Amino acid sequence: MTDTTRTQLRQFVERRFAGIELTDDLDIFSLGLANSLFSMELVLFIEQLIQTQVPSEELSLDNFRTINAMTALADRLTAADLRQPAELG
Repeated sequence: MTDTTRTQLRQFVERRFAGIELTDDLDIFSLGLANSLFSMELVLFIEQLIQTQVPSEELSLDNFRTINAMTALADRLTAADLRQPAELG
């Protein structure tokens, strides 16, 4: 899932910041490209992408600074979600 996740995250960010040379380790916040509204959009996009919520303890700016960090977050949450036992209904 990592390659697909990385590609989708890259496309999402590139649509917002056309004209930048986006690398996987570029800190979009340190460049002043992103703001708090965009942060929330990233959280929502990742939640839709991996179909699970980002827990509050993962809402650290460091998890959203780069494509690498966002991909690692998504992979971590996906792996944790797969380890959760299915709820009995």
